[in-house]
Amino acid sequence: MRKFLVVLDDSRECLNAMRFAAMRAKNTGAGVAILSVIPPDEFNHWIGVGELMREEARERIHAHFEVFAKWMRDRQNISPELIIREGEAVQQILDVISENPEIGVLVLGAGNDKKGPGPLVSQLSRQSGSLPVPITIVPGDLSKDQLEAIT
Repeated sequence: MRKFLVVLDDSRECLNAMRFAAMRAKNTGAGVAILSVIPPDEFNHWIGVGELMREEARERIHAHFEVFAKWMRDRQNISPELIIREGEAVQQILDVISENPEIGVLVLGAGNDKKGPGPLVSQLSRQSGSLPVPITIVPGDLSKDQLEAIT
């Protein structure tokens, strides 16, 4: 089964990327894989403190994931898969795509503030010509109705 890979982070635009991925998956008979990446610099502490912080980060990710997963199950009849990685986000995204041949599309949310679309969109769009899957960039300010119309 083809899957849409979407990145779970703390950005506002993440919400629209999640919605888009779930709606497209429902309408095309696909699945959704949700990737959350824990940055390596979060754990540059003593070993015990670093392990505690790592576990707390995983708990936050699971709680955040469950909010989206419940909506996807209840509203879109999609049961998403959660993937948690540690490292640099772009490299982890590329690794997940190369390791999972079912992933057919990478879905990213684009910020709509003056800072630009966001670091993932900026970095990955520069590499888009060499990626093994297409990227769908979802504007962060689309309404639910607009998302429904295009999915």
